[in-house]
Amino acid sequence: MMTNSGFNIEKTMIKYQPLIVNDEPSLTNPVSQMATEAQCRSDAFYYWCEETRLPHEPIFHRKLWEYAYILQCLSETGMMSPGRRGLGFGVGQEPLVAVMAARGCEVVATDLDSEEATKQGWAGTGQYAATLEALNDRGICPPERFASKVSYRVADMNKIDPDLVGFDFVYSSCAFEHVGSIELGLQFVKNSLKCLRPGGIAVHTTEFNVFSNDATIDHQQTVLFRRQDIDRLAAELISQGHEIVLNYNTGSGPFDRHIDVPPWSGIHLKLQLEQYVTTSLGLLIQKAS
Repeated sequence: MMTNSGFNIEKTMIKYQPLIVNDEPSLTNPVSQMATEAQCRSDAFYYWCEETRLPHEPIFHRKLWEYAYILQCLSETGMMSPGRRGLGFGVGQEPLVAVMAARGCEVVATDLDSEEATKQGWAGTGQYAATLEALNDRGICPPERFASKVSYRVADMNKIDPDLVGFDFVYSSCAFEHVGSIELGLQFVKNSLKCLRPGGIAVHTTEFNVFSNDATIDHQQTVLFRRQDIDRLAAELISQGHEIVLNYNTGSGPFDRHIDVPPWSGIHLKLQLEQYVTTSLGLLIQKAS
């Protein structure tokens, strides 16, 4: 693929191939990786389930893994400490904001406006927080601290307000697969880095197609990213000086081979969506210094 200037984009992307590791993914040394059974059996997973006041008996559920992954990544990179400023996208009713605030982080929590959330069907699913207090409904953070550390505002992930800048970290939990298409989702990840200070951390989780690197779901309310999409994103980020390491290991446990179908069970690491199999993929990115 050549531009008018003769610049070969494909060869340039090869130059910036991301580092790919193949070890069993671990929460104690997280990179960009998928949810696996072994991680859901780890001490780190149990710890964050306790901190979020969610069940951990264990329950092999990818949503719990997403919460643990995001919090562990931020903890490992020194972001879960007093004075750090964070920005959350599509926060819904997640317990993450309360955990961050309890540790002294200042967090701007964002989501759709109520009319758009209702239009898209999120308001009636328990995945949309109409009030700031709903983000601390488990009592994770003392109310006075929560009120002083957390603010809420409406934000469109496809058009991030230009004043949302200078943050130490940004994050989203299974949100950017809902912005309209694969290309829009990838653009959101890139745009989210503009909200960070140099050297800041972005942590995002999303849907990943483990069935196919070709055919997938696109241009629907939920899209499935493929390895080729993530590889392309990573190469572009690295070409701009950002840091990302990829791990496509899908796990070696018996529950890693289980594919959940409706009605959903307690083993919910991989599931069938239309004719595809999807799981949760976490992205850990450090912005160029």
